[in-house]
This record gives sequence, C-alpha cells and structure tokens, in this order.
Amino acid sequence: MDPQRSNIPLVDVMLRRLKLKPLLIFDRVLASSSIARAAKELNLTQPAVTKAIQELETDLGVELFERTNRGVTPTCYGTLLGGHVKSVIAELRHLTDELNSFRSGESGHVIVGTLISASARLLPRAIAKLKQDRPGVLVTVREGPTDRLFPALATGELDLVVGRLPEADLPLARMFSFEHTYLYEEALCAVVWNQHPLTLQKKIPLRDLLDWPWILPLMESPARLTAEKLFLDSGLGMPANIVESLSLLTNIGLLQSMQAITLMPRTVAQHFAQMNLLSVLELGDIGQFGKIGYSVRAEKATTPAAAHFIQCLKLAAAEL
Repeated sequence: MDPQRSNIPLVDVMLRRLKLKPLLIFDRVLASSSIARAAKELNLTQPAVTKAIQELETDLGVELFERTNRGVTPTCYGTLLGGHVKSVIAELRHLTDELNSFRSGESGHVIVGTLISASARLLPRAIAKLKQDRPGVLVTVREGPTDRLFPALATGELDLVVGRLPEADLPLARMFSFEHTYLYEEALCAVVWNQHPLTLQKKIPLRDLLDWPWILPLMESPARLTAEKLFLDSGLGMPANIVESLSLLTNIGLLQSMQAITLMPRTVAQHFAQMNLLSVLELGDIGQFGKIGYSVRAEKATTPAAAHFIQCLKLAAAEL
C-alpha cells in the first residue's frame, strides 16, 4: 500500500522504516567523508557500511552521498539529514546520561566546548574539582572558535561552552536560543616569549610594538574586534606583519620562533608566565578582554552530570 494514499501519517511511516544503526553509520560516514574510514572506526566491513547507506537512501527516497575517487561528499539531502541525526544522537546521549545518573548518581558524560580564555586555568580547575568529587563522570573537551562551538551547542553536540561570552549583537547570538551566565571580567594584556628583547623594557608605548610580528585572532572571531579596537583607539594603524591563529599551541610556538607579540586574557598569560614560557609586557591598562562565563541551550535542561560540572565551574571561577 502506498503510504501517501493511506490514512497513515507520513511521519509515522518514516519512524517505522528508519532504524538507529543506519543513522549512526550515516553520521560516521558524513563525519569522515569516507566509507572505508567509517567502516574502520565502526569495526564493520565496507560492504556493510555501503549497504546501510543504500538502505537509508531507499527508505528516504533520496541520494545522500555523491561517490568520488576521493571518498564521498554529502548531497543537499545528506547535509540536511546530518543536522537532524546529530540532534538525535545527542538526545540519546542525554537520555543515557540521565538514566545512568538517576540510577547511580556517579556516572555521566559532559562535553564541553572551550575558547582560549578558559582553556588554561578556569576549565582545568573546574574539571579537577568534578573528577575529585565524581571520578566516574567522563569529561570531553572540544576547543574551537565561537562560530563553530555555538552551532554545536545548539544541536546538542556540546553540553555547554565555556569562555568569552558572545556580544548580544553578534549574528550567532540571535540565531540560536542560549542562556549565558557571567562569571567574571577578564583583562587583556600583550605577551611575548620569555626571552624576547622587549621583556627588558619598562612601560612600552603601543606604537613601539608595530614593527614586531603580531599574532591576532581570526577575522570572524569576536576577539579580533577587541584587538583592532586597541590600535584604533590609540590612533594607530594595524601592524603590517600579522599571523591569524586561534591555536594556543601554535601561537606559543610562533611567539618563540618569530619573536612575535600577541594579546591574551590576563589569567591565561599569568598561567604561562608562572611556567616561565611567556612574559607579560608592561603596557599599562590596554582594555578588557570581555566577560567570561558559560553558555547552555535555553530550551533544554542540562544533564545531572553537566549540572554538577557547572557548580564546579562556578567554584573555580570564584577562586580566580
């Protein structure tokens, strides 16, 4: 019987047809862009993965991937399905977390997205507190720029994002429904490698730093606006020699190999200064980096494990 001609709603037909395993296989193929890599990661044979994708395409009546010599690329239908599948997987993870937590109160899984402003001191302290209290909770940390972390938070791939809170007028703040909780204000400072010649100087004018290489955030990063405002408010142009990077490890390497200068949240800079890696330049007050806090989905309750982690986050912030 044709379901479109029967009295059975189409959504019910789709729910009866679709199975979870092919969706999980589809998600892995989408992430890896390769049938072979997906099969290896899932410990399945390539024919089994191919068959699951073909069955899913038959059930949906659309082609999900285009096959090429380099692997597979999603069609417009594959991209559309991918966003929904990620949400389904996230909801199942949350359900499992809630069931485990309800049963024992000591297990669960927290996935945290983090920005550079929280990755050096705030987040490690919060994780240490959580693991001391509940060692059975698995914590996964994913670092990335704002424009990647918040869409992942919206689909449920992340439980929360910790770091510099986005400005209210940014497009991503209007696109999704989030709750932002302020923890503390973060100052901004300029840093160099601890053997940089500038470490020997006192009260350096910002103008004297323009001839040195600079590492600045990417153009789409909110922190880039802060950096540009620093120079413009001082009546200066932007440095001519710039590397754009949000990779903390890469930036530390560049500070050493290029004798470059970069801007950092002061608590992050102080952490590396205590390790004798970086030095904070004496430029005086160069402004605020922004408000540090955490963000969650507004319409979705946090899991018990994530809720406990947030309490640890607040305690760690109070110590800072």
